[in-house]
Amino acid sequence: MFTFIGGIILLIVGYFTYGKFIEKVFGIKPDRPTPAITKHDGVDYLPLPKRKNAMIELISIAGVGPIFGPIMGALYGPVAFLWIVLGCIFAGAVHDYLTGMISIRNGGAHLPQLAGKFLGKYMKHLVNLFSVILLLLVGTVFVSSSASLIFDLFNGSIALVTLITIIFGYYILSTMLPIDKIIGKLFPIFGIFLLVGTLSLGVSLVINQAPIPEISITNMHPENTPVFPLLFLVISCGALSGFHATQSPIISRTTKNEKEARSIFYGMMIVEGIIAMVWAAAAMSLFGETVTLNELIQTIGTGGIVSEVGTMMLGSILGTVLVMSVIFLPLSSGDTAFRSARMIIADYFNISQSKIAKRLIIALPLFTISVILTNMDFTLLWRYFSWANQSLAVIALWVASMYLFIAKKNYWIAMLPGIFMTYVTTAYILNAEIGFRLPMNITYILSAVMTIGIIALFYKYAQQNTKNNMQIEENIPVNPGAGAA
Repeated sequence: MFTFIGGIILLIVGYFTYGKFIEKVFGIKPDRPTPAITKHDGVDYLPLPKRKNAMIELISIAGVGPIFGPIMGALYGPVAFLWIVLGCIFAGAVHDYLTGMISIRNGGAHLPQLAGKFLGKYMKHLVNLFSVILLLLVGTVFVSSSASLIFDLFNGSIALVTLITIIFGYYILSTMLPIDKIIGKLFPIFGIFLLVGTLSLGVSLVINQAPIPEISITNMHPENTPVFPLLFLVISCGALSGFHATQSPIISRTTKNEKEARSIFYGMMIVEGIIAMVWAAAAMSLFGETVTLNELIQTIGTGGIVSEVGTMMLGSILGTVLVMSVIFLPLSSGDTAFRSARMIIADYFNISQSKIAKRLIIALPLFTISVILTNMDFTLLWRYFSWANQSLAVIALWVASMYLFIAKKNYWIAMLPGIFMTYVTTAYILNAEIGFRLPMNITYILSAVMTIGIIALFYKYAQQNTKNNMQIEENIPVNPGAGAA
């Protein structure tokens, strides 16, 4: 229990200390007009209140990641708590804040544009393809997972195909319409369900003195359960997730003032870390010697465990609220995944999104592909998701490092987690069954060599960018309100 409560306290303290430090290093400019003002188009670019932006950011980045990931990560024991806390404060929240702020300073640019600007034009094409495929995969899987969760909640009284059709209809509307019409209205409600459900579960764990394991030198993780590198990919949302780099730019286009960014980007990642702590604790404490967590994952799946936790810990009413909050997560992250994909493609081909016809040109092919993918077996593709997700986080951290280096600011705040995750993701693909299946001792060496090589390339390219006097920020129009609708 001390590890659980202490971890949550550290996350909150981290927001007020390290979060403030990150904000100071970056250097906010409250008087600088944001893209919500300078590029106002009434669709993707428009100012929203801070509380709405915060809830949209939280619900967008969450998905089922901070729930299903920690449930799976609980198999590694108390060391999962350590990764959630340290990863969230020093990597994930930094990643989200810097991605959001650099996007704000560059006209609301998405990661492919930023990668192209700071890491070279070839990276723009690679990251653009990488991001769209990842978002399509996420959006499609979240259609299926949302439908399955609702199907189970109503005991199969509504046909699965009907639910999938309804969800696709909702996704089309939320992707096409201005962000304040559906997302801006529904996401704060989804956020309330999520916070109430998570808070109820966390309080229940404490009141009932749940047997949450403590972390110690002798009790880090179960024997014969290797932590590196799998733990850092299994628990991504809640600690560090590249998917967030595709979501933060959505909110960078609706943020009214840079002084709100720490609460929106860094703060909501801290909240996600707390959610991850609660679910990891619940998974570790509720299933013990009689029925192990691993057995339950194999038999009823993570979705079944969510329902089991809700019933055992909160009863029928609050348990239903908890399950509904989990249903809202994939539902909401799925629609912002498609919205982000539309925006990334529009930016890549320089297609204005002010007219609904031009939004349709991009969105309809995306949904057509997604419908086809729902009929395919995702088992193999989804096994690559964790690696692809963390690879995107690595790219975002190197982009942030380059920005700060050229700006002559403390780039180590992004580079250190970037180096660590470069090593982790490289080691995973070299050692994993879906990768090169190399022995672990060889993997350690090759991963180190490849990481050192990437560091050397970073410094070489950084020196060139500095010598060429790269402009790291987009110039503000003379009349910022001229484009307002």
